[in-house]
Amino acid sequence: MTAVAEPAIQANRAKGSSFYAAMRILPRQQREAMYAIYDVCRRIDDVADEGGTSAQRLAELENWRHDLKSLYAGGAPGRFASVAAVVDRYQLDKDDFTALLDGMTMDAEGNVIAPSLSTLDLYCDRVASAVGRLSNRIFGIRGQESTALAHHLGRALQLTNILRDLDEDAGLGRLYLPEEALRTAGIETRVTSEVLAHPALATACQLLIARARGHFDQAALIWRRIPPSMTRAPRLMGAVYMRLLDRLEDRGFQPPRERVRLARLTLIGLLVRHGLF
Repeated sequence: MTAVAEPAIQANRAKGSSFYAAMRILPRQQREAMYAIYDVCRRIDDVADEGGTSAQRLAELENWRHDLKSLYAGGAPGRFASVAAVVDRYQLDKDDFTALLDGMTMDAEGNVIAPSLSTLDLYCDRVASAVGRLSNRIFGIRGQESTALAHHLGRALQLTNILRDLDEDAGLGRLYLPEEALRTAGIETRVTSEVLAHPALATACQLLIARARGHFDQAALIWRRIPPSMTRAPRLMGAVYMRLLDRLEDRGFQPPRERVRLARLTLIGLLVRHGLF
């Protein structure tokens, strides 16, 4: 039997996340639901990143798929026990969890090196926009607005993560900068360490920066059409990540690259602006 993590434990695990401030401002029931979703996403991500060999990681992800099918068939939830009540309360869509597992499978199958833009977009949909669709159900956002907001905000956040985590991903043998961006920048090598040391790296990163900003702009247009009480958390997430993207662009991409973090006072200012008013 899989132990169910207590809300306090789930909250503690979420503290290191860039989304923690956004989760904290939610009403208690929604907040605890988001902690549970984050906890499951984190555990699945750990399988894809740290679950042993590729074969071992893929086998464990299959175990997660089995438990997901069981949960939605009314059987034992297994690894999804911590979100079973949340799934029922908010009528979360099985397809979104399946998409998340599909995205993590892309990582587990082998090292991702310079995917095409279309493959990268599919990856972003699976690992980020799918989580956005689940989250929007908890926030009370429905219909086409929910789908569109998750599409754009999820991609904006994930592209920002990719730009922030270039060196961390390289340590796992991964390079998410798309093939088209490397070609445009004139970077011929696909050896990860050589790409990250290339003088034209910043040019390659500009493609993702521009796409991320475009998605942020579209997300902002969408959440203006939704009651503000439902969009406090996604607006705060967007504000935090837009500031991160600004900091990344200001820092540049040539080594040595210090990891970009927002100062506590900056976070407090964003929280006051987007979380309270």
